[in-house]
Amino acid sequence: MPAWVVFGLLLGLAASLLVAAIFYLGDRLFPATDHGHRERARRTTGMDRRRAEYREYLTAIGEPFLESHERAGHRLDFYLTERDVGLTFEPRVFFGLEESPTHVILCEAEMPAANLARRLPFEIPDDVYTPPTSSDPVQRAYEQLGISPDATATEVRDAYRSRAKETHPDRGGSSEEFKQLQEAYATAKDHAEGTA
Repeated sequence: MPAWVVFGLLLGLAASLLVAAIFYLGDRLFPATDHGHRERARRTTGMDRRRAEYREYLTAIGEPFLESHERAGHRLDFYLTERDVGLTFEPRVFFGLEESPTHVILCEAEMPAANLARRLPFEIPDDVYTPPTSSDPVQRAYEQLGISPDATATEVRDAYRSRAKETHPDRGGSSEEFKQLQEAYATAKDHAEGTA
């Protein structure tokens, strides 16, 4: 083998080892407490809060349910035992059970439990469930948008756009409900931008 090939291979190996050592030391000196880690933790906390809200809602309407129920090889977040209705936050579960006899509802992570009544395949009286509200206007704004109070300005905007699709008068919502959503968005946006 020519000397220049051997030299090139050794030089490439040395450079690879140097880069690997830099990444290893960087990970040791600066552990992963970055924004991505916080973002995953916030999403998990938000999903836990949303599941608790759905749990409270299903209990309030007197609907027996199972959590994390296996159905046809897919795990539903909630399964309404007497009605063969499943709730999931995962699109792959929703599409995986499309052909099954179970009526599956795909719930967006930011959808408040009070909006679930519109999607259920059976009637729920309007006065059965009152969502919990906070006395703090900023907290109420975040609750109305269905997001965590430590959400970024981008997350606030995305939640507003998603909820606006449901509450806009042109889409079947009421003018009052849409006005409240706009006020909640303005409050949450100001708060999120003020903490950024």
